[in-house]
Amino acid sequence: MASPEQSLSLPVFLQENETSQEFKDLIASMPTEKGWLAKQLHQYQGFWHSTRQLQGVLACQKHFQAQDGDIFLVTTPKSGSTWLKAVMFALVNRVSFPDTKQHPLLTNNPHGLVPFLEMEYIGKENLDFTNFTFPRLFSTHLPLLSLPRSVEDSNCKLVYLCRNPKDIFVSLWHFTNKLRPVDWGASSLEETFDKFCRGVSLYGPFWDHVLGYWKESVERPHRVFFLKYEEMKREPRIQLRRLSEFLGCPFSLEEENSGVLDEILELCSFENLSNLEVNSIGRLHSGEEHQAFFRRGEVGDSMNYLTAEMVEKFDMITEQKLHCHGLKF
Repeated sequence: MASPEQSLSLPVFLQENETSQEFKDLIASMPTEKGWLAKQLHQYQGFWHSTRQLQGVLACQKHFQAQDGDIFLVTTPKSGSTWLKAVMFALVNRVSFPDTKQHPLLTNNPHGLVPFLEMEYIGKENLDFTNFTFPRLFSTHLPLLSLPRSVEDSNCKLVYLCRNPKDIFVSLWHFTNKLRPVDWGASSLEETFDKFCRGVSLYGPFWDHVLGYWKESVERPHRVFFLKYEEMKREPRIQLRRLSEFLGCPFSLEEENSGVLDEILELCSFENLSNLEVNSIGRLHSGEEHQAFFRRGEVGDSMNYLTAEMVEKFDMITEQKLHCHGLKF
């Protein structure tokens, strides 16, 4: 464990907060592995969390009170969360902010407008969300079985964004290496590949995370909207229209004819968001630079990094875990 002096010299997302003896006893009882970025990952309810994030997960589960009408964007890390946060914020709030030339997304990072629920609870218990306009819009990386009980008990809607695991892995490898302190050196592709395939990654195993929400979307399609990143990239107007209908805010014929869909998609495009000053400078309150969340945003970029053997192993695991449930990439 890092000394207090060493810990304070690290960015917030790598610092180890003071914790209760109860929490220390809890993580001591959990399976633990070396993390990609954080020193350790702990397996809780079948999924892996850093020590710091686990504090937020537990507090969120205990204290968050969902309300009817709440909307949750659910992803695994590096599935396109930043992009879809922007899209959903613009979509849900298009009446309040009809002018895309004077829009909150031009001066605010998407993560500031649509907060990660469990991250907000790190070091906190009682959070006040009364300043959120209706419908309240949150995001989370939590697996289905780890969502707060109040989410299950209320009339919420969940939008699950999924991405090809090969692209997720390469994007996550780049992302965590970008956030590692220089004197730590970079994690090797081979080492992190092995961890990812074993399920040892933030909020992993990836395949179990996806499968939980896929099954829920099949059984309760009115509650969970399952969206593939690749589909959103390939046919954005069709998917945005489907998303608006699921969320109960469909586009009117007048909006369609006046180009509102295209304005939202242009405002939230990777090219536009990544070139905004607010996303080129500044940091989240947890210390991550805004620009770290924008790399390439392309489909199939993983093929520039993975060996044929890696691709074969990824495809084999995906087939074993997901194909029998009707989910393919």
